[in-house]
Amino acid sequence: MTTTLEFPALLRLIDERSTAFRAAVASAPSLDVQVPTCPEWTLFDLVQHLGEGRRSWAATVAAGPAAAAKSVPEGASAAPREGAAVSAWLTASTQELLDALREAGPDRGCWTWWGTSQSPQTCGAVARHQLQEIAVHTYDAQVTAGAPQPLPDDVALDGVEEFLSTCVTTTSAWPHKPTAFDFHATEGRSWRLTVDGDGARSARVPAPGTTSVTAADEGLDAAGVSVRGTAGELVLFLYDRIPADSLRIDGDAGLLDLLRAWEPEE
Repeated sequence: MTTTLEFPALLRLIDERSTAFRAAVASAPSLDVQVPTCPEWTLFDLVQHLGEGRRSWAATVAAGPAAAAKSVPEGASAAPREGAAVSAWLTASTQELLDALREAGPDRGCWTWWGTSQSPQTCGAVARHQLQEIAVHTYDAQVTAGAPQPLPDDVALDGVEEFLSTCVTTTSAWPHKPTAFDFHATEGRSWRLTVDGDGARSARVPAPGTTSVTAADEGLDAAGVSVRGTAGELVLFLYDRIPADSLRIDGDAGLLDLLRAWEPEE
């Protein structure tokens, strides 16, 4: 199975995670508290980032496939600091993004920063990545409020694959010995990231112990390192929200440091 979340599901989940984000912000003691998972930010900084970022992406989507990235339109309202006003501002930010995505549809081209990755430059791919950004920042807000919640299963399972295909894959050469990274979700889904002179590419592979493993699959070379945890844990690890010792790691853990330090050429 290689399907990803359908466009209507992505929009619904963007709305759901945005609602959860607002709830976490409302339950925090102050907008001036520091965000433990983003220590350079206060909660207000996180609110401003999420709201202005969604407005910028709404403008980018609405501008059409031939346009470059758009910043927050001049004259747009800044993030307020009062409780009810913050929630209303965030709601409007989410609605701008959802309206732009619905109007464009999943197949229309769109500027993206991931030009050489495996993810397409379409509004559907933008929606897919926006869901993950909002989901991870919702976790940040929940941690700040003292009540972190696991990422929803459907969001997390799509999130591992989306991160690998969008944020890691590239045609830039891997500057080290060729190897592979395996990521195994305890929910029964696995992915392999292969890195070599041709760059980095990811693919879904059969999970260990499943009956879907074929003779060809059994011939896969062993990965240099494998990481196992729930899909939500894998997503949070990939986004640097939880440490490596929160998961089971087999093989050469030092390869993960090389992967994090790698800065492919544009």
